[in-house]
Amino acid sequence: MHPKTVLITGCSSGIGRAAALEFLEEDWSVYATARNPADIETLGEKGCRIATLDVTDQDDVDRVVDRIIDEEGHISCLVNNAGFGQMGPLEDVPTDKVHRQFDVNVYGPHRLIRAVLPHIREQEDGTIVNVSSAAGRISFPGGGVYAGSKFALEAMSDALRNEVDEYGIDVAVIEPGPVETNFSDRVDREVHGDEGGDDGDGSQFTGVERSGAYESFYELFDDTQLIGGDGLGAIPPERVAEDIVDAASSTKPRARYQPGTAARIATLARHLPARWFDTAYRYLRKL
Repeated sequence: MHPKTVLITGCSSGIGRAAALEFLEEDWSVYATARNPADIETLGEKGCRIATLDVTDQDDVDRVVDRIIDEEGHISCLVNNAGFGQMGPLEDVPTDKVHRQFDVNVYGPHRLIRAVLPHIREQEDGTIVNVSSAAGRISFPGGGVYAGSKFALEAMSDALRNEVDEYGIDVAVIEPGPVETNFSDRVDREVHGDEGGDDGDGSQFTGVERSGAYESFYELFDDTQLIGGDGLGAIPPERVAEDIVDAASSTKPRARYQPGTAARIATLARHLPARWFDTAYRYLRKL
């Protein structure tokens, strides 16, 4: 029997890298991809097959999927992990940055899903794992663009799960809270306008256009660092990778996984009245 084969996007660091190594431990044939191949050379040395893949480039997507089919004959699992967080008050985020956020976090997974589905549908077996976030279930000030992209990914996943069920294909969503990666560093560069930072999918942080109307948000961001690796309840990326591999390996995976206490709390909190959240945010601003 051939080993199961997984295609993972965004493997340059963090969750993607940890997932690639976890799949290797489980004897999968792993195709680890990133926009910059230099970032994943060490994964190649460990046994992964590496490939350059920009999820915003359809030619890249088609080339990598075709390569896997040529070399392996099948794809067992797709892990849509590549993504980044465009933070900032909505008025301060230029529309082209919103387009970029959705191109990577929403259209990217859509491109991969469309490329992979004909093959796993023909197999009548396979799993699609979409890495979302607790922000895909609950939004917060300064995170509307990022949360919007994750809300969209969750909605597409729910629709897809039932569309492909008759073909023996499973769809699972991973919803971590804060993870010990360089995500918060990337967000900080983005919010404060430092150029040249790589978000893992290759986009450059060029900053928001601060209107001067939301300085309380920026002060709160600087004082708390509630998101990313410095966030309260942050977990190691290996913990998220465990749930990704579990979903890919299970004969009946759950629709959603919430690795970490913070993620589970956020999932429960979304059922609370909106006015409670509004009151909490007002209190934070006063502090």
